Amino acid sequence: MRQVHLASGDGAEAVAAVRRLRPDVVLMDIRMPAMDGLEAARRILAQTPDCRVIMLTTFDLDRYVYAALAAGASGFLLKDVTPAHLAAAVRLVDTGDALLAPSITRRLVERFAPSIPRTGSDLATPAVHRDLAALTPREREVLTLMGRGLSNSELARELTLSEATVKTHVARIFAKLTLRDRAQAVVLAYETGLVSPGEAANTSDP
Repeated sequence: MRQVHLASGDGAEAVAAVRRLRPDVVLMDIRMPAMDGLEAARRILAQTPDCRVIMLTTFDLDRYVYAALAAGASGFLLKDVTPAHLAAAVRLVDTGDALLAPSITRRLVERFAPSIPRTGSDLATPAVHRDLAALTPREREVLTLMGRGLSNSELARELTLSEATVKTHVARIFAKLTLRDRAQAVVLAYETGLVSPGEAANTSDP
């Protein structure tokens, strides 16, 4: 992983710095002057698709966190995170995993998705493919269950498949829909109507 340390005073500076230095992972404050972190994250992910963005926030259920996930961020951290936890989070998202457990992402989406307009607002525009026609019926089923918060092992039990087969389905879904990680998959499942608020699976995930 390329380790690039930079500090930017606002979102526009961050976008320019990422374009110049092309780091693997960016820590982005949601609230910044001139251009906020949400818009900066959108631009960074549009210009540098392989980059991972972790949002920093003061509140763990800030409504803008939902918009950040929809824009393609790989997760979020509270600003009082310990150095050890921060380092672990950076390593985690660099592997392509999401920083949030699927069930936590689901609860976050359930809380904020119904209150966010579907049109006329930047907050409601996810940076993901909305066309699910490329998915097979099985892949749509897997995406739906992912949206309800099931982990790979729970998916395997629910669908009577091996976990390796589930991982293959998940990888194909990500590739077909240009999804970065599981958090974005959960958002997409709600945005496309595959899952509605309240359709939580019976899962023991935290």
